[in-house]
Amino acid sequence: MTRLTACPDAETVAQRAAAHLARQLRHACEQRGVAHLALSGGTTPGRTYELLGASPEDLGEVQVWFADERCVPPQDSESNYRLAAETLLAPAGVAPERVHRMEGEAGPQEGARRYAKELTARLGGAGAERSTVPVLDVIVLGIGPDGHVASLFPGAATLDAGEDALCLAVLDSPKPPPQRITLSLAVLRAARECVLLATGASKADAVAAMLARPSRRVPASLLRRERLTVIADDAAAPAGPRP
Repeated sequence: MTRLTACPDAETVAQRAAAHLARQLRHACEQRGVAHLALSGGTTPGRTYELLGASPEDLGEVQVWFADERCVPPQDSESNYRLAAETLLAPAGVAPERVHRMEGEAGPQEGARRYAKELTARLGGAGAERSTVPVLDVIVLGIGPDGHVASLFPGAATLDAGEDALCLAVLDSPKPPPQRITLSLAVLRAARECVLLATGASKADAVAAMLARPSRRVPASLLRRERLTVIADDAAAPAGPRP
């Protein structure tokens, strides 16, 4: 069952999300000695990263990954890495060797190939789960008004990639820039938890559709419900009983 927390406003969403992430990262470190956290870009997570970055002690044993990236240089204003670096990584003093950046400047195919190789080398088949799909502890996700997560868009062929596909090239994103790199649905579903943040009335229909029946028209609805935590403000959260 999806865990849904509704908050009065976007600031409270960020506060709740930062506190939840800190708890989950501490738990992962206590259980396994390390935590693997994947970040998304977009407008919603930035404040959460600022709050999380204000407590560097919660990130001491954390390895930082990314859910997706635009095919731009890391210093570009559209880079997800740049957002994370400015709001979280630099303020918290996360060591560069613990940050696993998607190399958007390498292009979608080569960037995806390199990231899949790094995921496999560091996480593939490790631990008691012995999964062939790398298992991240927590993936932070936003949601688009169309229901997309990471750079997995409605009806896209990337949704049909098999379990062996870990990181995918996106050549025709409906949102600019068109070329991107994204974790596959298999990796999102394998994560111990996905934390999805949603704020604003423009996300309300997407959140409602995500919580309805799974559909390729709403990629967020394909996440594993029992491993999904949704933190939304009242404008984005569905009315009526909470799931």
